[in-house]
Amino acid sequence: MDAAPREACQGGVYVLTFEQIKELIGLVAENRLQGLELERSGFRLKIDGQQAQQTMAVAVPAAAGAAASAAPPVTLPMPAAAAAAPAAPAAAPSPAGPPAGSHVLTSPIVGTFYRAPSPDAPLFTEVGSRVKKGQVLCIIEAMKLMNEIESDVDGVVAEVYPQNAQAVEFGEPLFAIKTS
Repeated sequence: MDAAPREACQGGVYVLTFEQIKELIGLVAENRLQGLELERSGFRLKIDGQQAQQTMAVAVPAAAGAAASAAPPVTLPMPAAAAAAPAAPAAAPSPAGPPAGSHVLTSPIVGTFYRAPSPDAPLFTEVGSRVKKGQVLCIIEAMKLMNEIESDVDGVVAEVYPQNAQAVEFGEPLFAIKTS
């Protein structure tokens, strides 16, 4: 992490940016720490590392005039790497690696991978489907927000790595796309 973290000021309370929180989660995972707790100006961040529950609790700053300690912690699922658990075989590329001449699209965020916009809707794409740059391939839900993940190349979908409704991590392979 940078020597002097830059913080965002919200109503006189200094909080970490989303990118800084992601970086801290990564440091906890890389160093296999039991956890990390940080408190500044009424903002409290607690990252539990190697726990069976694999959760992260964040205390959100309380409303103006109320004590910060009165804010209930928000519990979020921790990425598997942050808990130092081995990756699920379905989440990793096939042992042979991606097909020759293909581009691997990775997850830009931590969240839950969905192949369709709703349970009863058709899939965005399937193996063998031709895709265009900018076409939506899946949705990743993160903190109740649905993020459409678009193809960054033209080609044919060669592989879909995660299963539907599977948790994915930042940088985890999602699709192999054969470029032509």
